Amino acid sequence: MRHAFVAMPFGSKPGQDGLAIDFERIFDDYMLPALHAAGLKVFRTRTEGPPGEADADMLQHLLMADVVVADITLDDPNVWHALGVRHALRASGVFLVQATQGTATDPSPGENQRLRYHLKAGGPDPDSLIDDRQRLSNTVSSLPDAQHGTSPIHHALPHLREPDWRTLLPVQRNALTGPYAAWADRLDSARPGDILVLADEAPCTALHIAARLAAGDALMRLRHCDFALEQFDRVLELEPGHILARRRRASCLARLGRVIEAREAVCSLVTETPEASEAPETRALAGSIDKADWISRWALADAAHGAMRARAASENAPLSAAIEHYRQAFMRDPSRYRAGLNALTLMLLRRHLGCAKAADDSRRLSDGLQWSIGAALALMPDDYRVRSSDAEYCLLRGDLAHVREAYRHATAVAGGDWHALDSSRRSLCLLRDLGFRPAETAAAFEIIDDALARTEPPFVPRQIFLFSGHMADAPDRATPRFPAGLEPAAAAAIGATLDALGAGPGDLALTQGASGGDILFLEACKARQVRLHLMLPLPEPEFLARSVASARHGARWRTRYDSIRHALDDPPRVLPDELGPLPEADANPFERCNRWLLATALSWGIDKVSFICLWNGEGGDGPGGTAHMHAEMKRRTGKVSWIDTRKLPHQPA
Repeated sequence: MRHAFVAMPFGSKPGQDGLAIDFERIFDDYMLPALHAAGLKVFRTRTEGPPGEADADMLQHLLMADVVVADITLDDPNVWHALGVRHALRASGVFLVQATQGTATDPSPGENQRLRYHLKAGGPDPDSLIDDRQRLSNTVSSLPDAQHGTSPIHHALPHLREPDWRTLLPVQRNALTGPYAAWADRLDSARPGDILVLADEAPCTALHIAARLAAGDALMRLRHCDFALEQFDRVLELEPGHILARRRRASCLARLGRVIEAREAVCSLVTETPEASEAPETRALAGSIDKADWISRWALADAAHGAMRARAASENAPLSAAIEHYRQAFMRDPSRYRAGLNALTLMLLRRHLGCAKAADDSRRLSDGLQWSIGAALALMPDDYRVRSSDAEYCLLRGDLAHVREAYRHATAVAGGDWHALDSSRRSLCLLRDLGFRPAETAAAFEIIDDALARTEPPFVPRQIFLFSGHMADAPDRATPRFPAGLEPAAAAAIGATLDALGAGPGDLALTQGASGGDILFLEACKARQVRLHLMLPLPEPEFLARSVASARHGARWRTRYDSIRHALDDPPRVLPDELGPLPEADANPFERCNRWLLATALSWGIDKVSFICLWNGEGGDGPGGTAHMHAEMKRRTGKVSWIDTRKLPHQPA
């Protein structure tokens, strides 16, 4: 939910005509309903300090709020001070309102950056209150795309940049930053699916963006670039000019083999954001796209090494373009040793392949790179990224003994990070396929492969089965939905669906574990040796009481749950333990858990997910309900198996 902060006078104050204006009524009857209708969570300080002073809470609201609404009916110094702070901190998101008596004409929403509301007897005019609320709600809803939200300071100083909100948080946590910090702490240790739920629950757009970026980066690391791309697109919906998201998006496109689109994305970034054109990050990104393009032209499946080498040598144009982009990135920022390492690697490969002679300053680049990596090693001797870069440099320039020593140093600090080791192995594959320094490359392979053999690889499911279905009816349920007589037919239908999908060892099943459909699904998956993964919306004792034991024959369902529980490879994950308490007091924990299940399933790979639901087809539930999950999976993959409980035969109970 977006976050709005209201800056306005407090209590009752005399207007310019000397008559009192009750600003508490203005807030309660006009502003609060209008902003809630716009989907905003509203904050307002409740104490009035000395003119020109602002406490830490107010400053944080002015920094973090997506929207600041300021009432400038009076020349209140605290309101003007708040406006000045906000205009300096953020480039947009300010909206001004001002009271008027009688039937004064409203300016257009962009005129003088203000919107009028009507007063009568010191409070909102009842005759125009509904219309005034609607105008405010509609205008604030469109504020991210409206010119009237632009800060005059940032408009006058176009090179002024907004500060990173993280750098301005107070040392001591307060009522506002405490929840933000707790949210951020969870984000740091969360899995990709968890991060996506936290993003949807972020208390303001800045945190939503931070979470989407974190999710995208995590998904890229897992090589789920299609789903990562979606996260960066979501960031750009919120902030179209977000430079990091635009770079990440281009990188995703390149990894997905959409090289033309990736180049267009970089060209658009450079054209629309001149300051990004010469940035080393942009140069390195352009280099990675050209490198991916070059590799895609010759690295063909099942091709012989000799054939790949000949094709690689013939594709000099993208190779040379990649070298130059990487070299420029390193020259602009020598701390970017990865860019320098890529430039040197590709230079030496070009020479090895006998490509057309081009300007080659590999010796100077090599000397600078050696210094850069050495400086990084002095600062971070136990960092795998630095150590592996040193090993790759030794592979390019060092003798066999030094190569072995450097790779052993690197694997010693890998810390069991399978993905990091596998990334190093993929880099070696490029050199092996092109026959570069075969003895040294083989030695490096041997050490990396040995480290991988001693590291437990992450579980990567072949298929993911996501399930949602009706609970078994409670004894006092007025209208039967899943009576006991439906159980045999439901169990048979679930089993047949899994068989049709080829369920078996190496697959993963995700659901909550409630009586009825969930347990029938888990039992069927267990019988087919599918790995089971339970994700509970509540602490387990409370979940068992509400969702298992509450059904008719609850003791029998509890016994079946326990049998499944004992067969799990990992204990159930409990939503409040993993993601914290409900974001809103009236939120539904079961719908929140279904959103968590859906995000977790998709984070394993969109194309792997099949959704199975045991459902009567009734709609009306919001995000997280079965209808929402059904629609979302149908939109994404079409791999939906709906077992309609209305069509199943019932047996006498």
